[in-house]
Parts: sequence; C-alpha cells; structure tokens
Amino acid sequence: MKLLELTAEQIVIVCSAWLLYGLVHSFTASLWLKQRVARRWPERMPLYRLGFNLLAAITLAPSLWLIYRWHGDFLWRWTGPGWWLSNGLALAAIGGFVWSLRYYDGAEFLGLRQWRERERRVEDQERFYISPLHRFVRHPWYFLALVMVWTRDMDGVFLLSSLMISGYFILGSRLEERKLLVYHGERYRRYRERVPALFPLPWRHLSTRQAEALMRADTGQKKPFPPSVSGKPVDP
Repeated sequence: MKLLELTAEQIVIVCSAWLLYGLVHSFTASLWLKQRVARRWPERMPLYRLGFNLLAAITLAPSLWLIYRWHGDFLWRWTGPGWWLSNGLALAAIGGFVWSLRYYDGAEFLGLRQWRERERRVEDQERFYISPLHRFVRHPWYFLALVMVWTRDMDGVFLLSSLMISGYFILGSRLEERKLLVYHGERYRRYRERVPALFPLPWRHLSTRQAEALMRADTGQKKPFPPSVSGKPVDP
C-alpha cells in the first residue's frame, strides 16, 4: 500500500505547495520586508496589507485544489460517539471564531482602513488588547483552526496537509511573536509568560482583572513603534 495512499511524487507536490505558501506568507509578513518597502516606496504602504491578503489567498489556492483533486479513500472516519464529539468540537470552534470577530478590527485586518486613511506606518494600528480568548491562548485563531482541521475525516492528502498546517502554525506563531515583542516589548513578554501559545492549559491563563492590569501597565520601556498589534488582539 502506498504511503498515505499517495505516490512519492504527490507527497512532494503537496508538501511543496504548503511550503511555498508558508514561505511567501512569512516573508511578506516580516518586519524586515515591511520596513524595506516603507523606506523605498512609502507611497505604496497603504496598499501593503491588501496586497498581503491577496497574495496569501493566491498562494493558498493550489494547496486547497490539491486536497480536492487528490481526495482518496479515508484513512479513518469518525463514527458513533466519535462523530458527535468531533463535529461538536468543530462547531464549537466555528462558533468561537465567529464570536471572536467582535474583538477584531476587520477593516484593519483586511487592509481597508490603511488604504482609506493612506496609512504609511510599518506597524499595524491596533492597540495592545487582550480579548477574552486571548486570556487563555495567545493565538486563538490558530488553536480554533487546528481543532477544525483535526476533527475531520482523514484521507491521505488531507492528513499530509494537516501535518503541514500544524507545523506552519507552530513556526509561524513564533515568527509572529518576534514582531509583537518589538511592538510591545516587556508588556508582551509578561503576557507570553502567563498564557500558552497554541493550546489552552487550565493552570495558565489570565483573569479578567489581570488582563486589564496588563493592558494598563506602563513598563517604562521606550517602544520603536506606537502600541499596536498585527491586525488583531495580540495575535498574528
């Protein structure tokens, strides 16, 4: 039986498609590239976020098409009580994602506000803010996405894609936090010490009062940028 019911060539193509997406996404999200564009073409910065999102969608499309094109026999499927549990968790994750949108600046996340206001600053414009979900996990969208991915029935191409997605979330969250430390310094470092990155842990979280105190905290550290977050509350 073929590994994951895929040929070696198919495995290489799927991994390469996800790797391309991860490399392009991380490079275009990097502070280094943003600063370089801001120095050389400041008049184009208002379009940076819009272009970033468009490029992300374009580079994601091949991977999604491969999942559809090479769909095969299931390696495992959730049945019986497992079906109710897996789909219940997936629905809860979708509900959590929809609910979390109320705490995000959608116009800033999409890049519409930067374009409308002709914003040329390198950093994103959201202030340091800890939403309810961010009290329990530093990257809630990544966590919710992982729940939705790993509660699905798995064939070979989707399992391989799930592994690639999970690996990118782990690496991407670390790269994102480098920027957040630049933006917020000691305040974000304190937050990171108290809250886990991708998976909530009962013994590591912030109470509402602790989150409010941290948001008000004055670390006395000079920041290279005004307080901001990458398009959403303390998260990539």
